[in-house]
Amino acid sequence: MRPLAADSLRGVWATLLLPLNADDSIDLNRLEAQVDALRQTSVDGLYAHGTAGEFQTLTEDEFDRVNELLAAAGKPFQVGASHPSAQLQLSRVRRAAALEPGAIQVIVPDWLPLNPHEVLDFLRQAADAAGGVPLVLYNPPHAKTQVSARQLTELAAAVPSLIGLKTAGGDKAWFDEATRSGLAIFVPGHFLASMSLLGAHGSYSNVAALSPNGAVRTAHDLDVERRIAEFFAAHVVPLQKAGLSNPALDKFLAAVGGWADVGTRVRRPMQSATAEQVEAARPAARSLLPELFQDSW
Repeated sequence: MRPLAADSLRGVWATLLLPLNADDSIDLNRLEAQVDALRQTSVDGLYAHGTAGEFQTLTEDEFDRVNELLAAAGKPFQVGASHPSAQLQLSRVRRAAALEPGAIQVIVPDWLPLNPHEVLDFLRQAADAAGGVPLVLYNPPHAKTQVSARQLTELAAAVPSLIGLKTAGGDKAWFDEATRSGLAIFVPGHFLASMSLLGAHGSYSNVAALSPNGAVRTAHDLDVERRIAEFFAAHVVPLQKAGLSNPALDKFLAAVGGWADVGTRVRRPMQSATAEQVEAARPAARSLLPELFQDSW
């Protein structure tokens, strides 16, 4: 596909979630069916190997196999090359670049915090490894190294192939500073409507885990965003407080939505949501958020 740019990276992107067998191996048949389902949706593109894709648990063979299915989907796609090890991450970047994705997502290597010089050095290495494929920096709240809004401008100027940022976002002052970088700023799906008013350009969307088409249809609807917050407060936050990880929460949302046979199992030792929790949430989602379920997905 044609490489993305800071001014063309936009919209609602959906992630691939790992359907797992009882032994924690990836069920490739169910993964292929999920890709086929997403191919038919209205999302702007697909990506793999973010936090929800359990990237840190993947073997290198698994990473490559998922990428093969992603690249064959017939949708614009991005590959997450993230890994806590800089060396393994750069190897993933090189292999991802060979698939010619629209962009490659990377994290700041994540065992020890890096200083600003080290962050820049790593991104330059990643840009070299990508061989012209654009980069998106994934900097979630739990990252050891938090890249400041002011630092984004410096990084974007020093690494021209850096086109986007995947972030939790912030307040108006944060967006005023971050948008000076010229990067495409992507925020969580359940904040996209309000944060787009501050300067966000799109979402790698957890709402798409619940309903891919619904996430696109309601991306800028503030009332739907308010009701998503109500649903999350009642059915997602309690799971989060009980210690469930973000991958477990996204698989829970996909099971509630029922658009693909993803299952709720996450790789051990992470804890999974239960079928009973899914069944309790499903009628509430459809009652509170009918706009998300006007069609099958």
